[in-house]
Amino acid sequence: MNKLNPLRHRDTLRADFTASLVVFLVALPLCVGVAVASGVPAELGLITGIVGGLVAGFLPGSSLQVSGPAAGLTVLVYEAVDTYGLSALGVLVLLAGLLQLLMGALKLGRWFRAISVSVVQGMLAGIGLVLIAGQVYALADQPAPSTGVEKLTGLPDLVVDTLSSGTALTAAGIGAATVLLLVLWPKWRAGARVLPAPLAAVAAATAVTVAFDLSIARVEVTGLVEAVQPPGADDFGALLSTGMIGTVLAFTLIASAESLFSAAAVDGMHDGERTDYDKELRAQGAGNAVCGLLGALPMTAVIVRSSANVAAGARTKASRVLHGVWLLVFAAAFPAALEIIPLASLAGVLVHAGWKLMPVKDIVPLWRDHRAEAVVLAVTAVSIVVTNMFEGVLIGLLLSVVKTAWEISHVHVEAEDPGEDLPVRVHVRGNATFLRLPRLEDELAELPTDRTVELQLSGLRHMDHASGLALSTWEERHNRMAARLSGERRARLDAQVQEASSYARENRESYAQEGQSPR
Repeated sequence: MNKLNPLRHRDTLRADFTASLVVFLVALPLCVGVAVASGVPAELGLITGIVGGLVAGFLPGSSLQVSGPAAGLTVLVYEAVDTYGLSALGVLVLLAGLLQLLMGALKLGRWFRAISVSVVQGMLAGIGLVLIAGQVYALADQPAPSTGVEKLTGLPDLVVDTLSSGTALTAAGIGAATVLLLVLWPKWRAGARVLPAPLAAVAAATAVTVAFDLSIARVEVTGLVEAVQPPGADDFGALLSTGMIGTVLAFTLIASAESLFSAAAVDGMHDGERTDYDKELRAQGAGNAVCGLLGALPMTAVIVRSSANVAAGARTKASRVLHGVWLLVFAAAFPAALEIIPLASLAGVLVHAGWKLMPVKDIVPLWRDHRAEAVVLAVTAVSIVVTNMFEGVLIGLLLSVVKTAWEISHVHVEAEDPGEDLPVRVHVRGNATFLRLPRLEDELAELPTDRTVELQLSGLRHMDHASGLALSTWEERHNRMAARLSGERRARLDAQVQEASSYARENRESYAQEGQSPR
């Protein structure tokens, strides 16, 4: 189905044209909202959406998924811009794109499917929490604290400040109404078929703001061309800092994982051609490299836009390319239209997006059936809130590896006694790793201390260096102690025998002197 040439099939072209309009209407408020939440000009979000359509959308990989600025990277981008400045953003995104191109060339795309699902869900949950906590402030036109913990702890003060300010209360009302409309709009099937929920919600909030001339913050526009800020030579010099390199790696890991997991989800929505993960990774890398050269936001494949594309009946990649064309036309011809959009409504869109990032429905079943996976998810999410995106994901990955190692490290000891004069045969079976050493040593400690042993390790499927060293040391120490105890026991027995013999001899001599025979 996806190999059809839309220019030669009128039905296919019509379907792709209609789908591209739907995706454009979904992408427009999301591109602007993600940019504003990331602390960059709104036009940079549109530029990333345009590149996602015209560059990544044109390249092979996944035919129906759509790329653009993603809510999942909002927190990381905001932290990067706040730390290194807007001029450094292009360098970060460019290098992330080049790394994605390299990984695609090395055919590493398929390996992203090996990342623990609980870590990915925890990553999205952490992003969602920080995103919601930050955008709740924007709902009331209030500045958000810098760290995730401060955003959460500052919520009570935010409520007090909002209730005491008429302007903040008005903005909060617009934002809350946006969220409510986003939830209710899809339930009206007729309306949802005509207009996507994000556009309907933002359009309604904008209409109310303009109609009543509400004095709340609105989007600021400088122009598409003016917003382009290619990185300079000085910006590349900042790469000497460890923090900036870590941010590049975080961009690369999260953007790649989100794109390829989205591709897997989109493949399940249609019966067409499956995704080539390595080609899709190269397409994402090419798109991010172009975004970096333009100083724009990083891009990923986005499940919201992709699912809208599939649901709208798209058949080929022409729909996602055309959606980039419509974004370019709108940004070039109607930039002033953005200036009437209230920031509170965009914050509402992102609060809703943040909530959808959290696997609320999956947590209870996961805790019931796979408790350790639920712990990994929760620890990853909390770590992202407490530290930052990169460190939180690393903590989640490390915990996932430890959990897996613990689960496969089943080891037990079986003792076989061939006879009192022979060493006890000790069979160690399973997987011996350092994680199970305490339990292994406890089982070995229960063996008789006065008998030498002979370790039989052929039943081990795996033994790490720590376990091998511990076992050999234990065997040597145990046998040395057993030999000493055995020698002491023989000495005691010999002494007892000599004492008994001496006592018997003395009895015989005593009886002989008395003229009696011993009984």
